[in-house]
Amino acid sequence: MRAVIQKVKFAKVRVDDIIISEISTGLLVLLAVAENDDFSVIKWIANKIINLRIFPDSDDRMNKSVLDINGEIMIISNFTVYGDVHKGFRPNFMKSASADISKPMYLQLVNYLKDIFPNKVADGIFGAMMDIELVNDGPVTVIIEKEKGND
Repeated sequence: MRAVIQKVKFAKVRVDDIIISEISTGLLVLLAVAENDDFSVIKWIANKIINLRIFPDSDDRMNKSVLDINGEIMIISNFTVYGDVHKGFRPNFMKSASADISKPMYLQLVNYLKDIFPNKVADGIFGAMMDIELVNDGPVTVIIEKEKGND
């Protein structure tokens, strides 16, 4: 899995001009699933998302997590996060899992986060064309990646 994590002041997701979910201060996570991902990867990614220390403490140092600040999390499935442009100019998405693999993994991550994270966890609609409105805070953007067997 590969996740692009953005610290946000708010984020909203629209499908067909209808807001389907939104969060206030927290993390917007754009997530791509790889073919060999499994539940161990989900647990690792979820732990990183919840405990990533990118929010300021009283000394204005990035030392607090979304859990520490009682923030919220939005997870959006986005296969293009695995876009590879090493050759040419058209992204290659070969590393991104097919929908029959990635959809259940994405939903499993969303549900796992909802089980272990005490605050709001919002999501998009898998495979839908979504408009995402957000205000980056900082901006702070971090990319995390974990593949099964790649420690």
